[in-house]
Parts: sequence; structure tokens; C-alpha cells
Amino acid sequence: MMSYAEADSVVGRPAYVTVAIPGGSHAGEVLLRVRGGTESYIAYADEPVAVGAQVLVVADRGARSVLVAPL
Repeated sequence: MMSYAEADSVVGRPAYVTVAIPGGSHAGEVLLRVRGGTESYIAYADEPVAVGAQVLVVADRGARSVLVAPL
């Protein structure tokens, strides 16, 4: 049986970069489809990612913050 938390997990979901992610400890922003809508999340990545790039959420950092990797 799937719990409510698992149904809303953002890990493994694709997202689109709306504010460039400089990489490392500097954040950008992504749009992500969750709970039947689209929401923005603060996003971090190991390497820079440009606006408009599609990324994959690889970790949930909490407080609407995610770690992403380019697809």
C-alpha cells in the first residue's frame, strides 16, 4: 500500500529550469508537476544548468528544495 508521502515524492520526476542553476552551493529554480498542478522549487545541481533545460530530481532536500541532474 502506498502512503500519502510516497504519492507526493518529487524524486524521480522531470522538471524544467526557470531560473538558471549556477551549480554547487548556488541555487536556481525549477517547475515541477506535483499534486495535480505545477509548483516551483529551489533547485541545486552539481554543474550549471541553463534556463529551459529539462532536469531530473535526484534528491529532496526538504523545504521545497531539490537536487537535480540534467537529462
